[in-house]
Amino acid sequence: QVQLVESGGGLVQAGGSLRLSCAASGSIGSINAMAWYRQAPGKQRELVAIITSGNSTNYTDSVKGRFTISRDNAKNTVYLQINSLKPEDTAVYYCNAALRYFRLGYLREADYWGQGTQVTVSS
Repeated sequence: QVQLVESGGGLVQAGGSLRLSCAASGSIGSINAMAWYRQAPGKQRELVAIITSGNSTNYTDSVKGRFTISRDNAKNTVYLQINSLKPEDTAVYYCNAALRYFRLGYLREADYWGQGTQVTVSS
């Protein structure tokens, strides 16, 4: 069984910083792209940042220069450093991993999601 567990959310004032973490565990063979999404109340889930297995990164325009995605392949963990937080960054942040895992002796592919971590920014 594969699990993604996020941590690091919380309540911060505008201008503050947070570091989100997402650790994957289980019978993992390899992890391809890892990403962070967010969903604000009443809005659709949106892609915030993505990092490939080769450490290429991409960000949605609204977070460029403030958010940094990184990964530690030895720990199967992806991070999101969030600086200069704004009230509009308030959302539940979800991590996503495209990975290969072992099940019943076979290597399979799937996308997995974390449970989400709440980030609330006060003005």
